Amino acid sequence: MAQGMIVKALSGYYYVLPDGRPPGSGELIQCRARGIFKKQKITPLVGDRVEFGLTENGEGTVDAIGERRSELVRPPIANAELAVLVFSVHEPAFNAQLLDKFLVHIEHAGLETVLVLSKTDLSTADAGWRTEIEAYRRMGYEIFLTSSKRQEGVEAVRERLEGSVSVFAGQSGVGKSSLVNALLPGLELLTAEISTRLGRGRHTTRHVELIPLGSGWIADTPGFSQLDFAELEAEQLAEAFRDFRTYASACRFRGCLHHKEPDCAVRAAVDAGELADWRYEHYIQFLTEIKERKRRY
Repeated sequence: MAQGMIVKALSGYYYVLPDGRPPGSGELIQCRARGIFKKQKITPLVGDRVEFGLTENGEGTVDAIGERRSELVRPPIANAELAVLVFSVHEPAFNAQLLDKFLVHIEHAGLETVLVLSKTDLSTADAGWRTEIEAYRRMGYEIFLTSSKRQEGVEAVRERLEGSVSVFAGQSGVGKSSLVNALLPGLELLTAEISTRLGRGRHTTRHVELIPLGSGWIADTPGFSQLDFAELEAEQLAEAFRDFRTYASACRFRGCLHHKEPDCAVRAAVDAGELADWRYEHYIQFLTEIKERKRRY
């Protein structure tokens, strides 16, 4: 039984790169999944480590799926290790509330996070975003300043992604595509060819693919397409705010939601200026959203 990794999924086929073959070599085995997976309600995902067997026609069947270290629903990828969040400092302006929303989902999924700030060449004298970014740096998040136009910071990002399976996310218009194209010259041409072969637009396909970047991989997908807290419970929200964790253990009640409970150490830290009040405001907004979702159901 051979082993490998699914690097592309398209129209019910899974394209496996066998172990020992170099990434980007094009030497992929086109496979179907065994019917047993459907009965078990398991869907093979891009990024899965698999065992596969070859059929007489040179194609293959996925016979077993290895244990997943992580699993994302949107985009549907297994074993991603790193989320690259791309936010611009200008046009559109840096949006800390949206960044916090992304971070909640990524922390909950158990991925590491790299924050890439784009369009730094357009940065004005307004230093508001710098103050907020320093708060994230103090929380332990890695931050890279980039300008695709000037090719600044791109090499540092490339080095950080070496050896990891990375997914990209961020609001539209922040230069995410420009950054990916700077990291992967020729990717734009590759995706255009795929779209032409399929006879439809790139973003209308159910096409998820890992593109090799040195010894690592980048997920070529639209990224996190929905941030609706559908998979998150109120009790899990605070765990996704890493700056709350130091204080949460000192709360009077176990499972404290840090809202109206007495003797809440998180609220006390906000009042004392030890936690950023704007981060806490975002937390309450998200908590309210989760509670209202439960009431609707």
